[in-house]
Amino acid sequence: MLNALRDQLAGGGGVLLTGPSGIGKTTLLDEVADGWPGVVLRATSAENERWIPGTALADLFAQIPTEALATLPDPQRRAVADMLSGERIDAPGAALRMAWHALLLATSAEAPVLVLIDDVQWIDATSADILAYAARRLPGSDVRVVVAGRVQEPVDLAEDGDGADPRPVAPSLLVPPPLLRLPVPPLTADDLAELFDVYGLPARTAIAIHTDSEGNPYLALTLAGAFSERTGLRAPAPLPPGVAALVHERLAAVAPRVRQTLLLCALATRPTMRLLLRAGRADARHDIRHAVQAGLVVTDEENIRFTPPAAASIVADLADAERRAQAHRELAEAVTFDDQRDRHLALASAAPDAQVARALVVAAETAIRRGSRDLAAELYLLAADRAPADLAGQRLEWLVSATEAAANAGLPEQAGRAAQPLLDAADARPLLRVRVRMALLHVAGQGFGGMREVFAAAVADAGDDPASRALLCLWQSWAAMVASDSDKAIADAERAVELARSVGDHNTAALAAAAIALQFRVIGRPDSWSALGAALALPAPDIDGWTHMSPRYIGTRFAIFDDRLDDARSDLLDMLALVEHGAAEELVHVLRSLSEVSVGLGRCQDALTYADRALRIASEARMSPGPCWHAAAEAELAGGSIGRAIALAERGIRASEQESDGVFIRRHLHVLGQGLLRSGQPASAVAALRRIAESDQSDPSILRWHGDLAAAHVFVGELDEAERLLKSTREEVDGRPHTDGVRARLDRSDAGLRHARGDSDAAIELLDRATAVFTELGQPLETGKCHLVRARVERNRRRFAPARASLDTAHAVFTAAKAHPWATQTDTLRSRLDGSDAPAATAATALQLTSGESRITELVAEGASNKEIADRLFVSVKTVEATLTRLYRRLGIRSRTQLIRLLSDQE
Repeated sequence: MLNALRDQLAGGGGVLLTGPSGIGKTTLLDEVADGWPGVVLRATSAENERWIPGTALADLFAQIPTEALATLPDPQRRAVADMLSGERIDAPGAALRMAWHALLLATSAEAPVLVLIDDVQWIDATSADILAYAARRLPGSDVRVVVAGRVQEPVDLAEDGDGADPRPVAPSLLVPPPLLRLPVPPLTADDLAELFDVYGLPARTAIAIHTDSEGNPYLALTLAGAFSERTGLRAPAPLPPGVAALVHERLAAVAPRVRQTLLLCALATRPTMRLLLRAGRADARHDIRHAVQAGLVVTDEENIRFTPPAAASIVADLADAERRAQAHRELAEAVTFDDQRDRHLALASAAPDAQVARALVVAAETAIRRGSRDLAAELYLLAADRAPADLAGQRLEWLVSATEAAANAGLPEQAGRAAQPLLDAADARPLLRVRVRMALLHVAGQGFGGMREVFAAAVADAGDDPASRALLCLWQSWAAMVASDSDKAIADAERAVELARSVGDHNTAALAAAAIALQFRVIGRPDSWSALGAALALPAPDIDGWTHMSPRYIGTRFAIFDDRLDDARSDLLDMLALVEHGAAEELVHVLRSLSEVSVGLGRCQDALTYADRALRIASEARMSPGPCWHAAAEAELAGGSIGRAIALAERGIRASEQESDGVFIRRHLHVLGQGLLRSGQPASAVAALRRIAESDQSDPSILRWHGDLAAAHVFVGELDEAERLLKSTREEVDGRPHTDGVRARLDRSDAGLRHARGDSDAAIELLDRATAVFTELGQPLETGKCHLVRARVERNRRRFAPARASLDTAHAVFTAAKAHPWATQTDTLRSRLDGSDAPAATAATALQLTSGESRITELVAEGASNKEIADRLFVSVKTVEATLTRLYRRLGIRSRTQLIRLLSDQE
């Protein structure tokens, strides 16, 4: 953006920067001013001065050198002196107009002039008129103008009352042509995650801040300072004073009518343009447009959201009780669902009422069936608030339901608000207390690492109550799974099954049995399939929000591990229809698995779509970003961008480390290793994949990194390491069912090893076997990779026709799958094959070498010594040695022999 601004100024003309306050307009002006080679004249308008004529222009005149002012004709000089002395100016006269224009031209004759006007939305009418007069006469001069403000054009100037804009001219008329309109965009979620990572802020918190701030840098930085981990929750603290003051300032800048419309938005569960129109706000679109320009809300022309969300509370608090009650009654007439109507009618009166409380519970149950868990949580909490003393027992049940609904909706603050009254109640039964604490764990997502105090409190609450202990053991099993402690996960789940059966808790028993089956599979136990069968034989759990931990879903994961991908996809699509209106976490799990399966089936566009949707939902629900970043990285690796996949994997590793999530640390390392290997960084790939080898004791069908690490070993010349790894992994999968796909991957990597050892015939035989397996399993990308390896083997055997045929087959496979990175890599290999008379130069280009490194590698490939290279290139021997040392380090190799092999492999 800064480059675009500078380019425009260098070419002549001016720039209009627009965007809400805090978006970075002033920072851009600072940067442009710091680098300007001539004179900078700068003025910043203020709201309380916009009615004083000439204030902005006076600030600009005050920066003009005295000697330049002295050159003006007497009438113009007197007019400027009057303005600088504070003499009131009722209207912009010709003398002032001509003086400003003349001074700009005179000053620019000595050095280029840059005029900067900040907060133009508050500029006084006199200054605006004079600046516009000069702007029309500046084209062709050495004067540039940049105007920045919150007003977005076109601006409605017809509104009366507070917030009306007194400017007689539009901001664009203050800028000489040609004009560049430059809206300053918000930061992306990735931008904020990268920014906050430097300061150690957890990735989950960064994503939540982006959601609340809509990427506004000032809001984001201020909110970041207020985030805390209260009650083990990553939830926002009360709105920082600076942000609250900014919201008040923005509210003061809009008309009373706009504030009335915003009050309806603040009180609605999901404010929309349609709802406002139904509530009688005929000018809703006009009002919301002004609110957007003030930086109070964002909208997609239908849905409306406050930025930050806590601004809604400020808007509501500014209205008195009667006005709020009236607004709720208006909304009750406007909403289209009974549960929403019941909510507004209840909020219109705070008096305890048993009938109202029971009606709210019915409404909450309806909201859950519609998928509105955020509304359900509020309705349950309202029911508890409206419950009279004789409903004390039901009130506690409703608080539990409110907490669980809020957790399923990904609302940590609301979950905490509902949980606290129950935890404070001395008469709350152990099971209710444990359910509430587990709901707080649920809203923490993958972040079990920092929740030990919640577990400790739950243990104390459970006491000897078997139902409470069963639920607690189930959650302890899930926490152990995330921490990669399979033995503890199995022991806790087995205890949960035992306790749950003793009290007839079929839901907990089924979920715990599914956990046992999954962990049996993870550690490679042969009875994992029978354990899954036992879990599936139990009554299906009937509990909201837990599809992703059910026996049915775990059965689908088994199908993925077994390479029964068509079956898995069919089951997942059926589940997707069921969870579309379910809890965010179960929906995200299904979408992530669909993305994974789509990669395996060569449906790359589907994979990217599912991963993107999972990311969006997880962000809105404030879930752990690590798992969804993994799905996105895997999809990018297959059908998007290798660079993007690497960036996502690196970010995912940090996020997973922050939450002590060993499972996704390893998964991200696998994607990172693959990306580094494909981008010509084999040594770094070995380092990443070795980190998995140091900690992963799971079944090789779960995370298939073994063949990739073996291939990386071969790439850097560590052939013995590759052979040992392939041998030990084959021994591990011997005798296990459903491992054909695992063996085929090992065969493909072994083919590269055999070829590196000079046994190309054995390599081709292994590739034929792997290709047949992947074709039978319906995995086109894996089949295409086999053809790529075969093309390299045939090329190095100087069998160019078979090599081209393999590349053509691979390209057709990758193109059909929309696997763009693989298709591009195939095109590159084909180009090198067609230009095979210059192997070293082509390989050097592929390895992204500098021109000097390329010339040296060409001579190394020809067998020249360091001295011969130095003589031929007219450099010193030390220069050649230093270049090769640097090159070896970057490519992860140690000798000329390995360099020559690497150049050959690139061919």
